[in-house]
Parts: sequence; structure tokens; C-alpha cells
Amino acid sequence: MPSHENRRALVTGAGSGIGRGVARRLAGEGAAVALLDVNRETASSVADEIIRDGGEAVVVVADVRDRVAVREAIATAGAALGGIDYLVNNAGLITMSAFEQTTDEEWDLVMDVNCKGMFVVTQEALPYLRDAGEGAAVVNLSTVEAEVVVSSQGSCQVHYNASKGGVRMLTKAMAAELSRYGIRVNAVAPGPVATNFIPGLSHDDVDVRSFMDARLLIKRSATPDDIAAAISFLLSTDASYITGVQLPVDGGWLVR
Repeated sequence: MPSHENRRALVTGAGSGIGRGVARRLAGEGAAVALLDVNRETASSVADEIIRDGGEAVVVVADVRDRVAVREAIATAGAALGGIDYLVNNAGLITMSAFEQTTDEEWDLVMDVNCKGMFVVTQEALPYLRDAGEGAAVVNLSTVEAEVVVSSQGSCQVHYNASKGGVRMLTKAMAAELSRYGIRVNAVAPGPVATNFIPGLSHDDVDVRSFMDARLLIKRSATPDDIAAAISFLLSTDASYITGVQLPVDGGWLVR
């Protein structure tokens, strides 16, 4: 496994799902982790798990759309950890509305959290990443839905597709701009992951399972640990010559 000894990581949306898996993985590999989440209770629960396992964790609370709150949270995290070497932009959401029913409010919410939030957090974290020097890295959470439309029942949540397509190009553009500081920026694009991210979706449902099996070459849903492993690699020195890419971690979803 990669070693992240003496590294300091900030993970957004760290209170559940993939964010929880990433925070636990990085802490288990030696990093001190700041868990940024809009929900203090869930983030604190994850921090308690990390500390019980012998790791170092601190909780900071902010909505990634709120620049002032993000700035304060990052300042608190940077002071507590003594700096920030890694940023994982994981916070995101979805609303399950078809194109014709999607409201302006839903569009703005999903675009602002999923895409603008990454811009805000990275911009506010940049002074710390610059100061970190060699090895500073950012990983953004995208999805295979930045590449293809996924619609099991004729509704594909266009606002979510648009937001994650934006993440793909934001990653490339940030990689180009931040290269002057030696900061690498990449993205991970998961396929179906067994979390509670999509309300009401059970990966054990027969119809859902059949739909996914028709696309997946590896016949199971990913776990948060699968995604965390890829993120850990992209942050590590093993990936020191990789920047500006979106890595699918999708069980072969994009093959056909």
C-alpha cells in the first residue's frame, strides 16, 4: 500500500459513503485527516473511528457552497494538522428528477455542490497546498456519468450528468493551472458504488442488479474501499507522473 506518513489530508463529504472510506483509508496509511462535512455528527462519528484505530483526525463543518464557511473550516484544519498536503473533493449530491421535472432550484443545488463546491474548496485550500511543496495533490470525485448517460428507467438526471461533466474539465483545467506550483490534480470516476448516495436505490434489487450486470464486467458493485484505494494511489508518490486524468474505477462499465 502507498505510505502517507507525515502527510495532511482534507477530505470533503467525509461523514459517509465514499468520503468515509477515503478518510479511513488515508488515516490507516499514515495521514492526519481533516474531515469536512456539512453534518458535524456524521463526520465526528468517522473521526472517532479513525482515532480508535490509532489515527489522527479533526472535524470541520462547512457547506462547500459557502466560501466564508469553507475558508474558516480550512483555516481550522490547516492549523490543527500543521498544513495540508492532499485535498480530496468528494462532497456531492443528486436529486432524482427527470429532465422535464427538474426545477431551477434543483439544477442550481446540484451544480453548485458538485462542481462549484470543488472550485471554492480548492481555491481556498490553494495557499496550504502551495506551502506543502513537493507531493501536494488534489483528487476530485467524478463518475462514469461524466462520460455516458446511465438510465435504467428512462430518466438520467441531466443536472447530475452536467455537474460531473464539469468536474472532468475542471480537473484538467486545474491540473494545467496548478502545475506551476508542482500540484497534481486528478479525478476518479466511480461506477455503481454500494452506498446510500442515491435515495431509494438498493443494489440488491433484482431489476437494478440485472441492469448493472448487463454493463459490468466485474459482477458486483464497488465498495467505498475500492474507490478509496484508487484515490490513495493518485495522491501517492507512486502517481507522481500522473496529472489531469480522470481514472474510471467502474468494474468495466465504460467498456461497452
